[in-house]
Amino acid sequence: MLIGLISDTHIPEIALHLPAQVKEVFKDVELILHAGDLYTRWVLDELERLAPVLSAEGDDEYPDTENDERVDETHILTVDGTTILLKHILWWWPDQIDRNSIYTQNGRSPDIVVYGHTHRAKIENKGGALLVNPGSPTFPGYRRGLGTVALLNIKSGKAEARIIRLRERT
Repeated sequence: MLIGLISDTHIPEIALHLPAQVKEVFKDVELILHAGDLYTRWVLDELERLAPVLSAEGDDEYPDTENDERVDETHILTVDGTTILLKHILWWWPDQIDRNSIYTQNGRSPDIVVYGHTHRAKIENKGGALLVNPGSPTFPGYRRGLGTVALLNIKSGKAEARIIRLRERT
């Protein structure tokens, strides 16, 4: 399954709309996970035209996202036998905490953690889990402009992630 990962869109505060490049990158995805700070449900509606969407609740969401069934503080889902945790901020995951001491579902710790908040794209393995921060497509490094999203491919229980840097069209 190919999953689009996005976070920290900050629409309409930072940008008025999703960059068109996001839609191009996500054209073949089967699911989109937004790691919070979307600010308006319109972003989810727009993304949902491409694939089903779930979003983590950001640390400063607007009231517009309240009571949207796609938005929750944390989502835990299983895709092809792989457990994914979607959350905005990872306060609890520095090097000293192993993945078995955090969120579990049916006795399983997450294989993949998708998070946001930092506006910096990052992929790393920690404690046996793949951690992916897609960065921000509109506010990378807290600067306005085109940033990043990510693609997560899960096949036969194995996951690979890659960061996609959005570029101006030529």
